[in-house]
Amino acid sequence: MAVPKKKTSVSKKGLRRAGQTHKLYAHNVVVSDNTTGEMTKKGCISPSGYWKGQKIFATKADREEETAE
Repeated sequence: MAVPKKKTSVSKKGLRRAGQTHKLYAHNVVVSDNTTGEMTKKGCISPSGYWKGQKIFATKADREEETAE
């Protein structure tokens, strides 16, 4: 079994791991919704309740508008 001759220093270990930070941020794709223009993560419903241009659910603000009318 291969054994390293010297202990890897903290700085060398940090430099090796520093090159892998791109993996953390690769899946956070932000897309703007076509109907509302809001920025959402890819594959998620927008805060106003839209998904692919269709209204999926009524938000609290929508319910308040209906009761005010």
